[in-house]
This record gives sequence, structure tokens and C-alpha cells, in this order.
Amino acid sequence: MAPRTWQVGALCRAIAESLDARFNPVAVRGEVSGFSRAPSGHCYFTLKDASGQLRCAMFRRAASLLEFLPRDGDVVEVRGRLDVYEPRGDLQLIVESLSRAGQGALFEQFLRLKARLEAEGLFDAGRKRPLPALPRGIGLVTSLGAAALHDVVTALRRRAAHVPVVLAPAAVQGAQAPAELVAALRALYARAATGELDVILLVRGGGSLEDLWAFNDEQLARTVVASPVPLVSGVGHETDFTIADFCADLRAPTPTAAAELAAQPRDAWLGDLARLQQRLRDVVTRRFDVASQRLDAAAGRLGRPSARAASQHQRLERQALRLRHALERRLREAAGAAEEGQDALQRAVQDRLAQAGQELGRAQLRLELMDPRLVLRRGYALLTRMGGEVVSSAAQVRTGEALRARLADGEVDLTVAPPRLI
Repeated sequence: MAPRTWQVGALCRAIAESLDARFNPVAVRGEVSGFSRAPSGHCYFTLKDASGQLRCAMFRRAASLLEFLPRDGDVVEVRGRLDVYEPRGDLQLIVESLSRAGQGALFEQFLRLKARLEAEGLFDAGRKRPLPALPRGIGLVTSLGAAALHDVVTALRRRAAHVPVVLAPAAVQGAQAPAELVAALRALYARAATGELDVILLVRGGGSLEDLWAFNDEQLARTVVASPVPLVSGVGHETDFTIADFCADLRAPTPTAAAELAAQPRDAWLGDLARLQQRLRDVVTRRFDVASQRLDAAAGRLGRPSARAASQHQRLERQALRLRHALERRLREAAGAAEEGQDALQRAVQDRLAQAGQELGRAQLRLELMDPRLVLRRGYALLTRMGGEVVSSAAQVRTGEALRARLADGEVDLTVAPPRLI
């Protein structure tokens, strides 16, 4: 018999219906390859094993329920229905749920432990402590062969090379890992008690639920809570969560992020220190300037007694000279006058002499008031070098120099001492 002739679309629909009736719903286990998430929210990937591969599509509604984003290489279990994508005639699996392979029982165990510890208050935000801004030392728990060790050391060397790091190695995967992690933490707690460490990092790289299972251990959780200093958990990738993350004072999305949270950049602290140093220098400079101005003003008001006395003496001599010239001029004028004006001239000369005598007396009194000895009696002293040179400024002398202080009742020899800041 001649075969039936199909329209392409009709044949695709018939195949799809046959698949649906024969296989759906279906559960498939395989390795994720080519996982991508479109802007629409739909996810596309391929499931494969050693003998085959199957295209998969997970629409936005189902994708929004994912507890983690699969990565290439993850072994997962999916549930869904087989279908035919008619525009291309491709067989595809419409995925309705996705989980890591074999994680069902483990995940339920994880949820039960999480709920019990949370009810006990081990996750309470009130017991979480802030990280120190300037740690004296950082403790680190991870495996010697882990990539996380290299990532953390590189970040700490870049940001705060001056901060010492104490490594307590431990297995981070396998049956022996929980006990080794607990022992490593307790070793660091003993050193933290002496003040050597101010923060501890508990880190490892990403992996499957089985890979990270050591960090879901109850004894490890209680040991993390007992840390005497803030503890940062950096286990897995950003989408991975463990019981240790909930118990730690702070959870970091990656080991590198844990190191960056624990140690602020050295350059930032040096910049802040330089700014504070400049502010202090400015304040001190301003205060010195103000004090210098006040000192200059006081010195100007006080003046030097010897200089003021000399100035008054020069002024008195000039007045006496002008008086003598005036008298001589009057006498010359009077000598040429007539005989009958002699009496008037004598009276004028006598009046002027009397006036000049009064002015001279007042000038003499002012000169006496400016006598340096009167100033010295008020408690001042006149400083001179041994050669007689007057000292009027602290800048003129040097430490150890011999000076002479003239007081009201005698002289005292002095030696200059080092200056004192006021």
C-alpha cells in the first residue's frame, strides 16, 4: 500500500500527540549544557549523557520557581512533557520543574535542620556583630588545595597587605570535612582570645548541594555561632546557601567578597589619614599665626622704654633749639628799635622767657616720666648682650647665650634656655 501523504505541520502535530500519549509526563536525568535565560524570562538548555541529548525549554512561569540557576555541567533531574516544536520539527522537552540530581532527600534534611536552628535563635539578626574597620589579624579556614585560598590571599594582599593572616586548613568536602572544619575554627578561636585575630573567614568555592553538604552540619553551625569574634561565611557562589551562612555574622556571596568585606583597602585608610594630618596641620598653623599676631600687637603697645626716652629727648632738644633761635631773632629785632620801646621789649622778652621756662619745665617733666628707670621700677627689665647691644626679640638670641638684665636696683646675668611651646 502506498504510504499516506502528510502535510508537514499535520505530521508534527500527530507526532506530538503520539509522544504525549505514550510518554508524558516524563522525568529525565542528565547533564546541563548551553543553559541560557532570554529577556522574556524563558530558559533554554540541552540535557545530555554519554549516549544522547535532548533540547529543553522552561517557560517563564516555571523558571520563576527555580531555587537556583543551573550551570553547564550540573547533573539535574527535570519533570515535564515531550513535545515537537513545529516551526523547526525539533523534539523538545517542556520542563515544568528542575532540581539537582539526588538532592531531594538532602534538601529536605537541609530544610528541617534550618527550621530547627532558626527556632532556637541561631540565625537572629540581633546576635550578628559588625566587622572591625581595622582588624589586627584575620583568621582563615579553607582547604589548602582550594581555589578559594588563592582568591582570598590575592584579595587580602591587594587590599591590606599589612594585616597578618592565620590559616587553619581543613577539608571542605567529604565525610571528614565537618569535624576538620570544627577543629580548625576552635584553633582560631584560641588565638582570637589573645587578641591576635579580630575576624575569621570560613570559605570554599562553589559546587553542588552534595559538594557543600559539610557546611550544613549541625555541630559546625553551633561552632560558628560560638565564635568570639565576627565570622564571615563565603561558601559557594552567590546562589548557594548553607546553614553556616545563616549562622555567620555576615554572609559573603563568594570567597573573594568575604576577603574584601574583612579588609578595607589600605589606600583608603592612608588617604583618610593624610586628610586628617592636613587638617591638624592647618589648625596648628592658624593658632600659631593668631598667637604671633597677638604677640606682635602686645610688643607694639609695650614698646622699648629706651627708644621712647630717646625719642622724647630728641624732641626736647628740637624745642630748645627753636626757642633759642626765636629769642635771638627777637633780640635782633629789638636792638634796632627806638629808645622809647626798650621797656616794652624788655617786658616782651621777660614774658617770652617765662613762657619758654614753663614749656621747658613741662618738657623736663615728660622726659623724667619717660626715664627707663621709672619703667624698670614697674617690674620690667632691659635685656642686653654682654657687649651692651639691646635685645628686643627672642629671635635675636640662641640657646646658651649669656645676657644681662638691667633691673631697677641692679643688674643680673642670665643664660638663654631652650624655648618652650605655649
